Amino acid sequence: MSGFFYTHERIYLRVRTGRDLSVLSNKFLFKLRVPFIFLYLGIYYTFFISLTMLQNKLFFWSVTVAIAGFLFGFDTAVISGADQPIQQLWHLSDFAHGFFIMSMALWGTVIGAMFGGIPCERIGRKKTLIWIGVLYIISAFGSALAWDPISFSVFRFIGGIGVGASSVAAPTYISEIAPAARRGRLVALYQFNIVFGILIAYVSNYFLRDIGTDAWRWMLGVVTIPSIIYTLLVLTVPESPRWLVLRKKDDANAKRILEQLNPGLDTQPELDAIHQSGSESGQGKLFTGRYNKSIMLAFLIAFFNQLSGINFIIYYAPRILEKTGLGAGGALLSSAGIGITNLVFTMLGMYLIDRAGRKKLMLIGSLGYIISLAMISWVFYHQDFNGIKVPLFLFLFIASHAIGQGAVIWVYISEVFPNHIRASGQSLGTSTHWIFAAIITLLMPYLLNRFTGGPIFAFFAGMMVLQLLFVIFIMPETKGISLEELQKKLTKAK
Repeated sequence: MSGFFYTHERIYLRVRTGRDLSVLSNKFLFKLRVPFIFLYLGIYYTFFISLTMLQNKLFFWSVTVAIAGFLFGFDTAVISGADQPIQQLWHLSDFAHGFFIMSMALWGTVIGAMFGGIPCERIGRKKTLIWIGVLYIISAFGSALAWDPISFSVFRFIGGIGVGASSVAAPTYISEIAPAARRGRLVALYQFNIVFGILIAYVSNYFLRDIGTDAWRWMLGVVTIPSIIYTLLVLTVPESPRWLVLRKKDDANAKRILEQLNPGLDTQPELDAIHQSGSESGQGKLFTGRYNKSIMLAFLIAFFNQLSGINFIIYYAPRILEKTGLGAGGALLSSAGIGITNLVFTMLGMYLIDRAGRKKLMLIGSLGYIISLAMISWVFYHQDFNGIKVPLFLFLFIASHAIGQGAVIWVYISEVFPNHIRASGQSLGTSTHWIFAAIITLLMPYLLNRFTGGPIFAFFAGMMVLQLLFVIFIMPETKGISLEELQKKLTKAK
């Protein structure tokens, strides 16, 4: 890469051509804590994957595919540590910073979500998941070496495509291999990994914050390691049996995979149900009028997910907290606390989703949203920043999200569409989610510099009142119902 020079204290890195690369201080790399970061990432993946290999193949394959969520979460949150350093480095206006730096990955995510259903249907769930890993690797390495805002935005856009496509392919795959009684928990593994990735990004940013003006390069580059691990692991999973039956007409391989998923059980009834679901719905398109209820449910749950302000808080947590009087280090540390809260309550949501049901979790989450957002707005309006009010209310907000929308959204969207259009329906729901996420992220640097947090958080609180009404009056329960039975309940008769 021509013209990229990086110097800092006793380290000197120069890349003039692909052959001219020198790093002159291993001790400085240790000072950067990069070995520590690699270590805890490696321990997590080694332990978790080794553990699942002792379980049945259903859990192993679900966990492997759900690692795409870890990369999703890390990629989403890591930019919070690079936010202000990059704006200062390249002297960007608020609009240019919001568009090229903070929201470019999200626009890539929109594209990945909108069109991720196409490769899922045409080349299969597995091959799509493999290509997602390749996109993550390219994005992480390229973002760390970016030499100007344009090159940075290109590599972030590539990573965004991977994030968007993974939010289509991974929940779709897991929902199609999981039995009805465990589907919520298994698909929620994807959300757990998103949250774990967010936490690791915050922790990584905290440890790397003081190493110099180019610390953000290490923050972004470290995700290359889990990206490679994920890509190698996903090579070991089989194709979705439902895709094999309905798209490839390959009953033999589908039956073999179903037998591996359900050892000792007769899988012929499930195979027959998959065939029947295909014959009842035919090979119709998404927008025929028959699936309007499914489309409405997927759109609204994705719409309200982003209008809660969740991505705004994840992306701009350090900046929000600094406005309350916390220093940069304290803001980053509180951001890590947000990540821990997210992880703990996501685990609680995973435990409850197949017990209490999707609707009850959404009711609990909606009430928590309204209380926490209204109180944060009140604090900003009254400029009452003494103590730890804002961090505590942010923790309540994150807990409400984790146990409600966070645990439910990917499960719910993957459940409400028929087998033959599930990937297309998942694509519609996730693209709705990411379009609104990109719009909010694009506008927030401008709004944060011109308004206090009062009106911003009041707006999000108002939207959560509308979500509460949606959950009470419109949202049906899907707990414990097979995908084929849900198809009959939600699809309009011919």
